[in-house]
Amino acid sequence: MSALVQTQPLPSFDGVSPRDALRGAFLIFDAWKLSGEDARLLLGAPPERTFYAWKKGEAARLSHDTLRRIGYIAGIFKALQILYTNQALADGWLTRPNRAFGDRPPLDRLRGGDVTDLAAVRAYLDAARAPWS
Repeated sequence: MSALVQTQPLPSFDGVSPRDALRGAFLIFDAWKLSGEDARLLLGAPPERTFYAWKKGEAARLSHDTLRRIGYIAGIFKALQILYTNQALADGWLTRPNRAFGDRPPLDRLRGGDVTDLAAVRAYLDAARAPWS
């Protein structure tokens, strides 16, 4: 096992089991209408076999990187729910062009696949909702 990627059993993530964290992420991906490949990228591009096992609810171990990514995904989802009262607008935000992302959809930034891409989109949304926080 690489020293950079440690996978260990994690009993909970802020009171949520890894299985429940993944279930929540997949519900968000469904709401956003993401392809399997986009969902895999957002989760850190795990092997396809692992990704589909997670999707079936077979998750006992997650890396800290994967849990961090799920945290960003949940934060992005929550920020969109706060900013938009219309569910369709909130769920479609990732695929609409946005001036802050070079007139490209924020999903294009997320497709970069790095955790910093998730952090950048989350930071943008947190700044946008700051007046309401």
